[in-house]
Amino acid sequence: MARNLWGWGEVEAADRLEDSRARAEAFFGPLEVEEAAAPRVPAPRVEVPPPLRDFSSAEPRVRAAHALGKSYVDRVRGLRGDFSSAPDLVAFPRDEADLAAVFEAAQAQRLSVIPFGGGSSVVGGVEPRLGPAHRGAVTVDLSRLSRVLEVDEVSRVARIQAGVFGPELERQLAPHGLTLRHFPQSFEYSTLGGWLATRAGGHFATVYTHIDELTESLRLVTPRGVVQTPRVPAHGAGPDANRLALGSEGTLGFITEAWMRVRPRPVFRGAASVHFADFSRAVDATRAIAQSGLFPANCRLLDEKEALLNGVAGDGSSVLVLGFESADASVAPLLDCAVALAEAHGGTCPRGKTLRDDASKARSGDAGDSWRASFLRGPYLQDAMIRLGVVADTFETACTWKAFPTLYAEVMQAVRDALERGCGGGLVTCRFTHVYPDGPAPYFTFLGRGKRGGEAEQWAELKRAASDALAKHGGTITHHHAVGRVHRPWYDRERPALFGEALTAVKRAWDPSGLLNPGVLIDAR
Repeated sequence: MARNLWGWGEVEAADRLEDSRARAEAFFGPLEVEEAAAPRVPAPRVEVPPPLRDFSSAEPRVRAAHALGKSYVDRVRGLRGDFSSAPDLVAFPRDEADLAAVFEAAQAQRLSVIPFGGGSSVVGGVEPRLGPAHRGAVTVDLSRLSRVLEVDEVSRVARIQAGVFGPELERQLAPHGLTLRHFPQSFEYSTLGGWLATRAGGHFATVYTHIDELTESLRLVTPRGVVQTPRVPAHGAGPDANRLALGSEGTLGFITEAWMRVRPRPVFRGAASVHFADFSRAVDATRAIAQSGLFPANCRLLDEKEALLNGVAGDGSSVLVLGFESADASVAPLLDCAVALAEAHGGTCPRGKTLRDDASKARSGDAGDSWRASFLRGPYLQDAMIRLGVVADTFETACTWKAFPTLYAEVMQAVRDALERGCGGGLVTCRFTHVYPDGPAPYFTFLGRGKRGGEAEQWAELKRAASDALAKHGGTITHHHAVGRVHRPWYDRERPALFGEALTAVKRAWDPSGLLNPGVLIDAR
């Protein structure tokens, strides 16, 4: 099935318009639907270099499919047929020798080299851009490097190629009874290499929240050669080379494979949804659970508007969605303790607790199930909102528990004010996607009526207001969405100046010609 060229997912799975329209019109009144325009792709500026012809394409649709990520602005442009950012060619290397050939040809032909995993970046991380000396761009798609190469079942690690998509990765691990258990919202349409390069957040709300914790070692191919980090569970031998590659966003090299920590597939599961009349007490309950050492797999708090928007609760309650899982033993005692902590802070559990294992087909039908379904529908909902003329996007952060009350109040107010100025009003909601003993990762959603042709400017004002408020009140510019080009102004302020100089020095050492992803993380030379 073909991928949607401008929106999320597959073409046949993308039409959820009527349900989304009913939700949106409840807030904004009657809305008109915009149809997707035919894609406009410029002619390539350069020909495919001869050494790359066996594994590269300059076909217009292939180039269009690699022109944009999936940010709000990317999707608006794509909906209206604007694929002017398309690369001049797309390379699909079959091995590291092909990747080395790309670097050599790019050097000779003065091409920028752009990384592409699943294309799900929401921060402008995969759009082909040129540095000052470039006359064209080649996007490198690693999807042909898509195998689980080796499984060490004794150590519970697996050597996996970076181009594998989430569902295929899990399919290949399944015969071993193992799973990576990393399920970001983009799971179906993102790759292991993309998760590593962007330090993606995944399934677990506590402990193993980022792909970093699941990485034993990795292999990074740079224009200067290969960086292979050691295969050990931990070490104290100086700064960790893994940390230079993790989060490097294609600016230092291409991650081609990694040894990843895997685990037995869970058998025992427990879930409960706790409702709170007061959001501040719900926050206190969530903090108590995060600091308890219980470490639930799911510990996501939805404020009352988030719960309403996603069909989880319609009575004005904030809802804490709890989940535990284990491959070895019942999670009932852990779930009991977590619910008791929540109830001690004023929560109620109207549908009780649900325990099940893989042999049980019973479903709880509780708010947790509603939330999971809504979570997976989220990207399709944004597509529909864009077609309906609604400016709809999310942003996320992390902060300390002490800082959260002020940050929450100030960010909500800043975005409400920006919605009033730019859209004549709108809606902003908040949830926690991950929680730590020292603080939460709040995730905000905003919706406002768009002005046809002016949506990019409206979005930019909203994004600027939100990001400024995060920076002012102790939040990071991103917890798991990466930096890309969208977050660069605030990342530059957040990053220590001397570290920026060190990162630039590494870039010069590993990519001396400045081929790789110009403008991401640091300035293009």
